[in-house]
Amino acid sequence: MAELATKTRPTGAIAVLGRHGFPQVTSATGGEIQIVNGPSQAGFNPIDLLYASLSACLAMSARIAASQMGLLDRVSEIRADVSGEKSTEGLSRVVKFNAVLTIRGDFPAEARNAIAHAAEEEICTVSNTLRGGADFSMTVLD
Repeated sequence: MAELATKTRPTGAIAVLGRHGFPQVTSATGGEIQIVNGPSQAGFNPIDLLYASLSACLAMSARIAASQMGLLDRVSEIRADVSGEKSTEGLSRVVKFNAVLTIRGDFPAEARNAIAHAAEEEICTVSNTLRGGADFSMTVLD
């Protein structure tokens, strides 16, 4: 597994929701996003955010992998398209993630595959977490 030098960054999010309306989510660094729920509303719902997290992580991780392999100067574009399939029975959950990683640049297919493999299986915290079954802890306050 690749050893990565990581910088400490505040992480986490707070969602605030009143009696009516949709949640306003604020990140630990002050970023804000409005959540939507209607099928035709433009914006992100919670599942979109899950897919967005995975797609962004895969794309950034592929760029890191290309850099580590000395190929970054040959990359013209990295695109990660992520969708999923929800369970049709039992608990409401995503049962399968579908990711398509497009890596455009001047290098052979073997290099693309090596970049994708390193991104998904070594570097991307989100894909590693989803595959690893992280523990869940909740505290309830009044």
